[in-house]
Amino acid sequence: MASATTSGGDFTSNLGRIYGIYTGGFIAFIILMAILSAMGVPNVIIGYLFMGFTIVIYAVIGILSRTMHVGEYYVAGRRVPAIYNGMATGADWMSAASFIGMAGSLYILGYDGLGFVLGWTGGYVLVAILVAPYLRKFGAYTVPDFLSARYGGNLARFIGVVVLFSCSFTYVVAQIFGTGLISARFLGIDFNVAVYVGLAGILVCSMLGGMRAVTWTQVAQYIVLIIAYLIPVIWMSTVKTGVPIPQIMYGQALQNIGALEVAQGITVGHATPFAHGGYDAKNFFLLILCLMVGTASLPHVLMRYFTTPSVREARVSVAWSLLFIFMLYFTAPAYAAFAKWTMLDLVASGLTPDNIAEKAGWMMRWAAADNTLVQICGKAAVDAATIAAACAEKGITALSFADINLNADMIVLSTPEMAGMPYVISGLVAAGGLAAALSTADGLLLAIANALSHDIYYKMIDQNAPTSRRLIVSRILLVMVAVLAAYVASTKPSDILSMVSWAFSLAAGGLFPALVLGVWWKRATSAGAIAGMIAGFGITIFYLVMTQYGADFDKATPNMELWWGVKNISSAAFGLPVGFIVMVVVSLLTKAPSKEMQDMIEEIRVPRGKQIMEEKTA
Repeated sequence: MASATTSGGDFTSNLGRIYGIYTGGFIAFIILMAILSAMGVPNVIIGYLFMGFTIVIYAVIGILSRTMHVGEYYVAGRRVPAIYNGMATGADWMSAASFIGMAGSLYILGYDGLGFVLGWTGGYVLVAILVAPYLRKFGAYTVPDFLSARYGGNLARFIGVVVLFSCSFTYVVAQIFGTGLISARFLGIDFNVAVYVGLAGILVCSMLGGMRAVTWTQVAQYIVLIIAYLIPVIWMSTVKTGVPIPQIMYGQALQNIGALEVAQGITVGHATPFAHGGYDAKNFFLLILCLMVGTASLPHVLMRYFTTPSVREARVSVAWSLLFIFMLYFTAPAYAAFAKWTMLDLVASGLTPDNIAEKAGWMMRWAAADNTLVQICGKAAVDAATIAAACAEKGITALSFADINLNADMIVLSTPEMAGMPYVISGLVAAGGLAAALSTADGLLLAIANALSHDIYYKMIDQNAPTSRRLIVSRILLVMVAVLAAYVASTKPSDILSMVSWAFSLAAGGLFPALVLGVWWKRATSAGAIAGMIAGFGITIFYLVMTQYGADFDKATPNMELWWGVKNISSAAFGLPVGFIVMVVVSLLTKAPSKEMQDMIEEIRVPRGKQIMEEKTA
């Protein structure tokens, strides 16, 4: 990989063999871990080996892919084949929210959690149809690059950077939170320390090689995360139904869940629509809308399509992305269903406050890792005495499903232990969750650092800066942003899925109107875009912050009431239409763009031909 700059053709032609060997080696490593576990090697050592081995591999790829070439650092030389870019996009996309949080939310929300699956998957249709190919034809390094060229000036670029930073920073905090959660449980260290351990793994992947290093690392990470995600649910499906295809046996799992819920007196079933966590039809469909539009607006996702050799490859790459993402998303509802079936079976086996440590020791281990993850009888399950006292206070002698509250972020990671699988599967799932969080964090940090170094420093401060200085600035900013994100993650601002959903709404409200109208409406003007971005982003962030935190962060002032009952994870439901309306109205009231600009927009829509913008690389 070190020679990729000079021998790109040789390297890309050997990708199949390279990643085939890597996949075989990873499977062999899993088998070795199983053998060591059977020989009596302590679980904590197995956990360290899984985490350490995968991080070392990613670090080696990152170091071998180091570069001081601007085109390689920002867009991987624009020569990543479609299938591998699709795989890298899959890893970039399937963050801790997808790997850790989504099945956990489906476990808790049941039917209502499908909004996340539908929104995130459907968003790639918008990416393919409305945005990605055209930004690739334009030839930008970053999303603010396009905004600046399309809307003529640095003000649009600066506002784009502000929106990019806000949504990407919110997103990356969630990823570092995920790495901290995994490291705390499987390495046995304090969460506040664990977030910085995860941060170290993130930085070695992205700091030296930029987009080139991140791309080849993300391909490796996708292989790890998809193997780690599929094995536990295939195992549960085989044990419980005799058929190793969980997606097909999902219906049987739902039938058994329904029967157990009736037997245990649970009135709101797993498959009951709009009955969990305050979700109603309005919030369900607004969530889908915001996630779809946010997907087509997220800078770190759109950046991936800047790396393909051509517009056609960008389109094909989106199709591959959907396939690789589908493999996990099609499995997530089944994962949640089999986990819930397993938990209901555990409760039905006669679980009591006295025998929970014996029958469900995994709960106690997770509670010990973080006292916010498990609540029994309404109290944090910190130890057996606390559980006994809390249940005795409520007169509970036999635990029901409702008496045990598991945090959504621990469901996927704890399922192997819940289902009685060997510890090696738990280590594998931890490695998969870490790969998901690291891959997305790498892409997000790179998007932030590139925007700050390329769009702010190079384009707005020093246009004569040499390549070496530009890349040094990018690396310094990347480290600074990463450390700040780790600090924020250590404060546990919210659960993973909520933080990620906020990022989607911020991107949708602030960027989507300017991107889509910039490509599809030649009459869109600079003043219209600037006003639309400010209005859409302003309304979105105002609603999110005021409903989540109130007028101040020390809770002295109560949170603002929800508008028409719309949850703040869908705050773009207000910012998105405002952004479109303001942009259209202001554009119509101001002078139309020049003929040259309108001709450029026409040219962007033509699949063939040279890219519009050529960057200085030295």
